Amino acid sequence: MKVTALIPDNLIKEVRKYSNGKNITDSLVIALQDWIALQKIKNLNSLVLATPLEFRKEFSADKIRKQNRKS
Repeated sequence: MKVTALIPDNLIKEVRKYSNGKNITDSLVIALQDWIALQKIKNLNSLVLATPLEFRKEFSADKIRKQNRKS
């Protein structure tokens, strides 16, 4: 998608520096993908915080280790 945007030069310079993109477009794509990934992680963290993971009562690390070693 072609987009026209007014982005401050210093912000573009910093994005290019940290993304190591080949050009401005590549750098912006990398930055946006990283931002989206970070937002997904934040959302997942919020879900886990709201409903923490719980182990089953019959769970045993020893049983799992033994089972993994058989494989």
